[in-house]
Amino acid sequence: MSFTIAIIGRPNVGKSTLFNRLVGKKLALVDDQPGVTRDRREGEAHLGDLDFTIIDTAGLEEAEENTLAGRMRRQTEEALLDADAVIFVVDVRAGVTPSDRHFAQLVRRAGKPVILLANKAEGKLGMAEAQEAYELGLGDPIPFSAEHGEGLADLYDAVREALPEHTAKPSEEDRDDSDDPNRPLRIAVVGRPNAGKSTLINRLIGEDRLLTGPEAGITRDSIGVEWTWHDRKVKLFDTAGMRKRSKVDDKLEKLSVADGLRAVRFAEVVILLLDATIPFEKQDLAILGVIEREGRAVVIALNKWDQVKNGQALQKRLAEEAEHTLSNLKGVTVLPVSGLNGQGLDKLMQACFDAAEVWSRRISTGKLNRWLEAMTDAHPPPAVSGRRIKIRYMTQPKSRPPYFAIFGNQLDELPDSYHRYLINGMRESFDLPGTPIRLSMRNSDNPYDKEK
Repeated sequence: MSFTIAIIGRPNVGKSTLFNRLVGKKLALVDDQPGVTRDRREGEAHLGDLDFTIIDTAGLEEAEENTLAGRMRRQTEEALLDADAVIFVVDVRAGVTPSDRHFAQLVRRAGKPVILLANKAEGKLGMAEAQEAYELGLGDPIPFSAEHGEGLADLYDAVREALPEHTAKPSEEDRDDSDDPNRPLRIAVVGRPNAGKSTLINRLIGEDRLLTGPEAGITRDSIGVEWTWHDRKVKLFDTAGMRKRSKVDDKLEKLSVADGLRAVRFAEVVILLLDATIPFEKQDLAILGVIEREGRAVVIALNKWDQVKNGQALQKRLAEEAEHTLSNLKGVTVLPVSGLNGQGLDKLMQACFDAAEVWSRRISTGKLNRWLEAMTDAHPPPAVSGRRIKIRYMTQPKSRPPYFAIFGNQLDELPDSYHRYLINGMRESFDLPGTPIRLSMRNSDNPYDKEK
């Protein structure tokens, strides 16, 4: 069913960049200076299996009705009335401004479903800053980067949740209803060139479906293959090999890698396939970093294991190296496999389904707060300027990946070491190995603050 979404926000927060990202073309002018967009612009957007109309609007500014800025705002308000839902965009680098708060009230009064997009949230620092937008009262912000395409899968889920009557019947192969036992588990296989990704998938499905050979870089497109493993549906995505960005100068290879990154964003589980005969390289860690930032469940597979000597020590070393470098994937499963002779493939598939279960796990608020009380009693938060940081309670707003919100006072002063203490404690207490964990800190309002 067709529907319309309007992109709303103050000037220069990245609305037109988001518009271009969703329509797949550079239809809207983009520049660093604010106010480039003046009229409404419509385009046909594509997000996963969703096709809809997207409206780019002028930046909202407070101005007199008869001025140019006032007339531009009126165009935006009309787009708001015409839309079925709204994407309200804020710039996390600039923080929440008085204009954001003013126009958030306008959006709330419209009575339309609102998706709060915290744009320019690249990397871990940006994701932490994105939580500041929670104070706008428009729900949980989605950390996003319109420029780099990070967060598209979370935006897809938010659109489905905001407009269930318009998105209730996705196609059989791509639907994302976690309550449907017949939906296929989407698994993307990624890694450096010539790691054996296509050979592995061919061995799994039992046919030469994908082109293979000794030459690196044979695969260019992200190929989706439907398959059934032990009566469970799977959709496997083969991807192009990912080299260091500095070594990629061919335009076709750049497009192939971009297609592979898109497969990662819409997968549920990502298998990072390593060539066990080649030492762990920085590029492998960079790919793991992308998977972690996108919040996907991950399993590391050591391919060509039939060619390895002293394999047990190698497997242990690589697991320790991955955990040390990416602490937010602590406990990630590392398995030896061979795409050539089929060694370890059943264990690999079981590990993928186990990782998906952990990734989707929800924990009750009661259990979380009993755990939180025990953790803070055992190791209280530190004091700042003679005043101890107060943690009041926590909850889990969403899963996939597990996302937790902690409420209290002065939480922006909580050191990184205490964040790690809480995350590692959750992993151990609630059995959450190897999956990205999102933890946001939300300061409670002070009832004695008269300025508020």
